[in-house]
Amino acid sequence: MLIRFALWRLLLMLPSLLGLMVMVFVLIRVVPNDPAVLLAGPTASAEQVQEIRHKHGFDQPITVQLYRYVAQLGEAGLGNSIFTGRPVAADILAALPATLELTLVALALAVAIGIALGAVAASQYNRMVDFVIRISTVAGLALASFWFAILLQLLFSMELGWLPLSGRLDPDLERPPELTGLLLIDSLIGGRFEVFVDALAHLVLPAVTLAIAPCATIARFVRSGMVETLQKDFVHYEEAMGYPRFRIIGVYALRNSVVAAVTQIGLLFGALMGGAVAIEYIYDWPGIGSYAVRAVLDSDYNAILAVTLLIGVVYAIVNILVDIALALIDPRVGDQL
Repeated sequence: MLIRFALWRLLLMLPSLLGLMVMVFVLIRVVPNDPAVLLAGPTASAEQVQEIRHKHGFDQPITVQLYRYVAQLGEAGLGNSIFTGRPVAADILAALPATLELTLVALALAVAIGIALGAVAASQYNRMVDFVIRISTVAGLALASFWFAILLQLLFSMELGWLPLSGRLDPDLERPPELTGLLLIDSLIGGRFEVFVDALAHLVLPAVTLAIAPCATIARFVRSGMVETLQKDFVHYEEAMGYPRFRIIGVYALRNSVVAAVTQIGLLFGALMGGAVAIEYIYDWPGIGSYAVRAVLDSDYNAILAVTLLIGVVYAIVNILVDIALALIDPRVGDQL
């Protein structure tokens, strides 16, 4: 049943991705920025600019350009970068592990801290601890991530000197053999503990910055779900039977309260990949976000479309995995699939 559901959802994902591609394709074409001028350089003549525009098909109607791009997707993948000439797929595969490592660590921090804060707030409902956590989560949602990133750099890197300012690894360290592309895992597999420590130090500030907003979101959903669950009859029955308070909260109430939080956790993973653009740029993190910024600044159409499609695919797949996870957690959801 779950396999059939997943296959059906994957099939339904295709029209959504097609619509996303068409929308982005049209938007980047109507922006008043000519990539042919950038490719030709500031000293190029009008004839040279026109020649480059014709070579890449920028002088064709937008419908013709869209048809050529779709045909290219079917024949040769994501095409080549307009500026580097390299296959866009190769560039994305080279940058993807860094973004995945940052996103996974940030999500793990957000889940662990968010669930803990939500559970504590619900168990201390309408008390001072609950009030402080609620105010903190509102502040976390309202906080501008790029501003917070700069503050962390100023304090922990430039003032205290505790953590690296930017980058993914000290350039003086030799990278371990690339097995997964994730530095933390590759360094442990290769027995390079000094690389693991340095990579972890570089990861702390961007991961904390990226985790703030999702941590606040998860905390609020967990708190809301647990406050409602703690009012249920079965919880009052367990309290009357003398079950320890921590067991009621940690085992029974929490499990019955995480359905909405699990949905948010899945959606947040895709959001984190998209939201990592500014964070990666500020911390000079060599991932998809930095690649996307360069593509936008250079009007590299193929690269922009490829990154957009990648994030769209991630969103769609994560949504399917979330539905499957919910079905495993709550049998009532599984009966509806």
